[in-house]
Amino acid sequence: MKIKIILLSFSIFFVTGIGFAQKKNEPQSIISEGVAIKKYHNIDELERMQKGELLTLYIERIEALTRVLPYIAFATKPGVTMSTLGIPNDKDNRKVLENQFEATDDYLKSTVEFQKIILPYSDTNKLIAAILFYEETMKSLHQYSEFH
Repeated sequence: MKIKIILLSFSIFFVTGIGFAQKKNEPQSIISEGVAIKKYHNIDELERMQKGELLTLYIERIEALTRVLPYIAFATKPGVTMSTLGIPNDKDNRKVLENQFEATDDYLKSTVEFQKIILPYSDTNKLIAAILFYEETMKSLHQYSEFH
């Protein structure tokens, strides 16, 4: 009975290891799945919001743009991988992409930290204008993708 449990445990461990090893080599999306803005706002909606809500929207839009803009020559929406673009999905290219994602994460962490401290001092009207500008920029990325 002990041998069966040991063999079963070993088999599960082995199958799990194989599963994770294969996921490591799968093509990774150039743009993360969670990057999209869920809701766009108009000026009236924004003017009714508290400053704390506006600060959250502002930071979300900065994050979305930071994760999309550097890659618009490849894609403007999640799901496009190096393989779908014809870029070899080899170890070196996966490493470069992973390093880029880590650098972006580090940049965003620093930027968000800064924004949370300094942004509350901003003028509410300018904050609203910036949110609308960022949203229009994101909308224009959808139009941009139609050009090619």
